[in-house]
Amino acid sequence: MFGFQNAVRAALAAVLICPVASSLAADAGDDGEAKPAVPTMYLDLRSYYGQIPAGSLAFGFGHPSLFSAVQTLSGPNGAALPTSLPAAKSVNVDLPFTVDVTDNVSLYGGVSGSSTQFGGGGWSSFDITSWNIGLQADLYQQNGGTFPTVTLQSTITQSIPNGPLTAISFNNILEFDYALNADETRGVLAGIQHTRIDVSNAVVNVRPNTIGYVGAYYQWPNNWKFTGRIGVQSFEGAQLLNLAPIQPFIEPIVRLDLDRMDGNDNRLFGVTAEIMWVPKPAFQLTLRTPLYAARN
Repeated sequence: MFGFQNAVRAALAAVLICPVASSLAADAGDDGEAKPAVPTMYLDLRSYYGQIPAGSLAFGFGHPSLFSAVQTLSGPNGAALPTSLPAAKSVNVDLPFTVDVTDNVSLYGGVSGSSTQFGGGGWSSFDITSWNIGLQADLYQQNGGTFPTVTLQSTITQSIPNGPLTAISFNNILEFDYALNADETRGVLAGIQHTRIDVSNAVVNVRPNTIGYVGAYYQWPNNWKFTGRIGVQSFEGAQLLNLAPIQPFIEPIVRLDLDRMDGNDNRLFGVTAEIMWVPKPAFQLTLRTPLYAARN
């Protein structure tokens, strides 16, 4: 645990130092552009509704369903579960506060809450189930050149409360964005996402999940933007307490995004539909309604 804490401190130090250095470098430039006095800051409110088939965990492009299952497995309802995870429905709300430190770097952190229904039972109470912290950074920007924009997003998520089934996930996405016009309103995408989960209980073992995908986007003159991604998800399986093992699979995954942007490419509203085969289909619908404290 001491080693993990040192690693987190080092990562946070790098996160804080790099944006400051980038900001100073930008201010020292001779492009003559006025710099905003306050960075863009907003609560990136995201509301999810998902359905997951029996005996499955769903990772997809968002938070794994494990964080909803952990609360049930570690609570009084855990003893009432059958020999495998039943089909589940869940309502989740993410509340990460996001700061666009520069045009290239965003930092975020917040909490997530959920209510879950297993099988034909009733819905659990809505509780805070995890906290998260992360960053998104453009490692390289195309800016009309030959090589695509390269973006890295890294997120650490930990279940709440701490207990015998405390889970920590490490999610990393590396995406390549090649714009097809100077305005960057049309382009193609390719990327990879890797998720690793560590659980404090020795009898719970969740192996890594990896997604490789391609996609494309188009933004109309009225600033509505559509993005589609299609890929393959490879999950290496899991063992949760005394439940039946969740088998590995390699299956397709599809994500469709429709966003309303402003003239400066800030998101005003977004809806995402996602279907993932795990190996039976799981569904997730997401609404994004950012609440801006400052917007540039």
